[in-house]
Amino acid sequence: MTSRGESQTVIAGTTASVGSAAESAVIAEIAEHLHGSPREYLGGPPVAIVHHRPEATRLERREAFREVYGPIVATIGEPTLYGGSAWGPSVRWRDEGRLVLLSGDRFRVTLSVHRPEELERGEHHCFTWGGARSAGEPHDFDLLPYSWQLYRGGPGEWPGERPDHRLAGDWEQWESALELLLAAWAEQLPVQVPGDWAGITVVADRDPGRDLVVSYSPGEGLEVAVDDRDAPQGPERERLMRECGWHGHDRGWWHSAFPEADERSAAAAARLAVSELRSRGAAGPQELAAREAGVDDRGELWLPGLGIRTC
Repeated sequence: MTSRGESQTVIAGTTASVGSAAESAVIAEIAEHLHGSPREYLGGPPVAIVHHRPEATRLERREAFREVYGPIVATIGEPTLYGGSAWGPSVRWRDEGRLVLLSGDRFRVTLSVHRPEELERGEHHCFTWGGARSAGEPHDFDLLPYSWQLYRGGPGEWPGERPDHRLAGDWEQWESALELLLAAWAEQLPVQVPGDWAGITVVADRDPGRDLVVSYSPGEGLEVAVDDRDAPQGPERERLMRECGWHGHDRGWWHSAFPEADERSAAAAARLAVSELRSRGAAGPQELAAREAGVDDRGELWLPGLGIRTC
């Protein structure tokens, strides 16, 4: 283990695997040091434990993270908070005196330990004061500390305060925010909560009786579904809905599925959701709200990077 002020790279050069049982043991030892004796390393630089190839796909990064996540959890236990940003995972073991952060981006995965109040104060400032000043300006959903977070009453203490939600100023911003969130789910959920699905229901103020559901299911990928039961069904309706991008119809709901292995799936799912809501008369994302957000109906799911109101 390095001392404060030094940086250590433990694994380099591949997204395919950790490489050996010895390297897994080193990773677990680093996590144990940071978790069990945090004072020596508080505020020190993050320790890089894996590097991704520049051209690594989302699923390659996911599998590389899986191989470091397992040994860490086996050594220090389940985290307090699962989560991730648009760039990579953000998993936290948190109590009053320390916050061990396992985080990643498109280039590497790191371990670090922080004073909880210091890290969270800076993050909440980012959530509260960042963002585009008006519609049409560049958004910063891709720069948020995390876009989703899940608390299931695990070891440690939850922060006691949820961050503010960053709201999208126009359709383009919201489509981008939704795409980033869905891509994060496909990459991060299968490792942190294997086997669990995640979903949100979106409703529009002008059409409150119609639900649009966006979800992720392991092995199946991303799906968008819309309640169309009040519309007369028939050949002309089917032609119209399929032209809009819907794949199938079942018991009054139109749905489309997008495979998780396809890098374009998150963008396609977000585009379909936005197009459907606009076609139903919503004037902008400020008229939308998300409800029934959850991961396998267990715990509290927070979505500060979703870009719309939650209720």
